[in-house]
Amino acid sequence: MTQQYKGSCHCGAVRFSYEGEELLKGVRCNCSICVRKGALMNTEPISPDNIIIEAEEGILGKYEFLTKTAKHYFCKRCGIYTFHQTRSQPGFYRVNIGCIEGVDPFALVADYFDGKNML
Repeated sequence: MTQQYKGSCHCGAVRFSYEGEELLKGVRCNCSICVRKGALMNTEPISPDNIIIEAEEGILGKYEFLTKTAKHYFCKRCGIYTFHQTRSQPGFYRVNIGCIEGVDPFALVADYFDGKNML
């Protein structure tokens, strides 16, 4: 069953919404950036056609490293990581479950993704 999700950074300057399956679990990655940010992400990558991103002008920051395929987005005002475009499916998104309204990331089971050893 799909439902509509809405989320934002802490200060609300970066917002997103998408339709997806019910969030029953999340995924944690062990790559160098994910270990440091510690976020729980949604399990199913979101098509770029299925996500709406709104941000105040000049407020959405982007960080890329190594292959520069993955694009990690954050709010330049409050610093919160909100979502990223994946390396395994370029252009598709995963969102920080902690940013989604009404969802408690600590109540969800977490799967593991071995991004550290991704070739």
